[in-house]
Amino acid sequence: MRFDPGDGAQQVSPIAPITGTAENGKITGAVLTNEDGKQVANTVTPDGAGWSVSEPLGYGTTYTAELTVQGAAGAPVTQRTTFTTIEPENQTYVSMNPLDGQTVGVGQPLAFYFSEDAPAPDKAKAEEAIRIQTEPAVEGAFYWFDDREVHWRPQEYWKPGTKITVTADVYGKDLGNGSWGEENRSATITIGDAVVLHADGASHQMSVKVNGATQRTMPISLGKPEWPSNNGVHVVTEHHRKKVMDSSSYGLDVDNGGYRTEVEWAVRISNGGEFLHAAPWSVGQQGSSNVSHGCINMSDANARYVYDLLKKGDVVEITNSGGPNLRSWDGFGDWQVPWSEWVGGNR
Repeated sequence: MRFDPGDGAQQVSPIAPITGTAENGKITGAVLTNEDGKQVANTVTPDGAGWSVSEPLGYGTTYTAELTVQGAAGAPVTQRTTFTTIEPENQTYVSMNPLDGQTVGVGQPLAFYFSEDAPAPDKAKAEEAIRIQTEPAVEGAFYWFDDREVHWRPQEYWKPGTKITVTADVYGKDLGNGSWGEENRSATITIGDAVVLHADGASHQMSVKVNGATQRTMPISLGKPEWPSNNGVHVVTEHHRKKVMDSSSYGLDVDNGGYRTEVEWAVRISNGGEFLHAAPWSVGQQGSSNVSHGCINMSDANARYVYDLLKKGDVVEITNSGGPNLRSWDGFGDWQVPWSEWVGGNR
C-alpha cells in the first residue's frame, strides 16, 4: 500500500484528501478509527485499487487505518498507517446575518462576523471561503467594515423573490494570521416583497410602496433641528411591540431636556437610535413640523400599520431632514457607500 499522507504524518488538515493505493494487490477490507476507537467513514473503490477517508476529520486527533490487501497469490496482508491532524491554537467562528430560512427585505445585506476570541482572518482568505449563489444571478461584492466584519450586497436593491444560498466553508481551513475555521455555516434566504418607505422632512410626509406601488402616504414628524434625523438609506433591523426610549443612551440626560418614554410599535432602522414608532403626543405636529429627537413619529394607527408591514431588511429612505447623512457603519448603512467605492472592498 502507498498512503498519502505517509505513515506517521503530523499537522494534517482535517479536510485534506487522505488516500491509499494498492500496488500489486486488491483492497478487501478497511477500518479507520480515531484515538478513542470510534470508527470513521471511509471508502474502498469498486475495483479495490484505492481507499480514501469520506468524512471531515477532527482537529488535533490521531487516526489509524488498517487495510486488508489481497495479492495475486498468498494470504491477505493487513497494512497499518497512522496520522495526526493539526490542532490550531486559534479557531474562529463565523456568525451570519440573515439566518437560514429567513425571508428578508430588498435592502438586507449579507453580513459575516469573525469571532473575537481568535486573531482576525486574512481578508482575501476569508472571502475565498464564503460562497454566495443567487437565483436569479446577480453581481455583488464584499466590503469590510473592520477586521472581523464583512458584508456582501448587490449594486442595487435585491429583486423580490431572489433565492440566496450562503456557504461559509471555513472548517479545516487556514484563514491566515493564525486563525483556523471552527465550523462551516450555511443558510438559504429568500428576498420578499420590495417594501420601501420614503420619509421627507420638507413635506413631513412618508410614502409607503410595495413592489413599486404606493399603498399609503401618511403625515410624520422627523427630528427637530437640534436633534435631526439622518438622511439616507436605512434598513430595518428590529421590531419592538413596546420599547422604552431613553435619551441618556446617546448622552442626553432627562434633567437636560432628555426623556425616558415607553413607545409602541417601534421599528429600529439604525443603531444610533432611529426608530419608526407611535407618538400620539406629536400628532398635532405630524405633517407640519419636525419635533422628534431623530425618530420618525407617527400616529398610533399609522405606526401599527407600518409595524405590521415591515420586515427585517426593508428600506426606509429619509430625505430633507436637515441633518447629516447616515454613516455606513450605523446599523445597515451599507447603501450609503457608493458602488464604485464598495467594489474596492475597503480591505
